[in-house]
Amino acid sequence: MRGLTIDELKVGDSICIEKVVTEEDVYLFAKVTGDYNPLHTDRFQYKDKFKKRIAHGVLLAGYVSACIGMKFPGPGTVYLSQNSKFNLPVYFGDNIKVEVKVLEIYKKENIVKLKTTCIKHNKSKVLTGEAFVMPPLK
Repeated sequence: MRGLTIDELKVGDSICIEKVVTEEDVYLFAKVTGDYNPLHTDRFQYKDKFKKRIAHGVLLAGYVSACIGMKFPGPGTVYLSQNSKFNLPVYFGDNIKVEVKVLEIYKKENIVKLKTTCIKHNKSKVLTGEAFVMPPLK
């Protein structure tokens, strides 16, 4: 299985995938990373401005990574960098649309600049950013 090469991509190409953020996702992420911040894991004790538990922002960035690594450009893609801004909280049960779009292509270097966005079911952009990746070679 191989992803798209730089010659198979063009500026404006994009993909969208959808994911429902589950309590299980958040707890598995906490277990793997060790981030058991009560904002994400304590349903009884921690009350703050969000009123209920929120997903880790970096979990959303992980959904972006999965989209890039498995779908677009896909398997064989090397992640070079990612910047992300976490704009709004995401709660358990929220349906998230992950969008990845080609902004620029640097054929000589085999590098692609991508726009990365996560959008909540209510059309709010909860994550915005950019990534640089190296698509797989032929």
